[in-house]
Amino acid sequence: MRVAFATDDGVHVNAHFGHSPMFAVYEVRPGDARFIENRTVPTQISSDETGKIDVRISLIGDCTLVFLMQIGASAAARVTRRKMMPVKVPSGVPIEEQIGRLLEMLRGKPPMWLSKVLLAEEEAASEQEVEGRNEG
Repeated sequence: MRVAFATDDGVHVNAHFGHSPMFAVYEVRPGDARFIENRTVPTQISSDETGKIDVRISLIGDCTLVFLMQIGASAAARVTRRKMMPVKVPSGVPIEEQIGRLLEMLRGKPPMWLSKVLLAEEEAASEQEVEGRNEG
């Protein structure tokens, strides 16, 4: 699964979703995590709140989880409608430490929220596979 981290330095989870200048994106699988890229929010975006949120959502639309310091209620609702789960963590937590925790959860019996995310991801992958066979 792809995981995004709201950050201003690429090292720590230290940004509010709606104000994050970038998202560090990782591919996380049981027993393995690898850095994909830092996705920078364009500087020339709409100044209204809806525009700021939409740009950020589209930037990380391929991610399943987004770790952040804070997120507003309306932004959280919009993120979850896009099948992403926002996860609040204390400000300044190192991204590598958070990845370690996530890998640890995947090793054992994942908590309910993570099990639901994994199930939704599996269902989406199955649907894409069926669609691919139907088109071919």
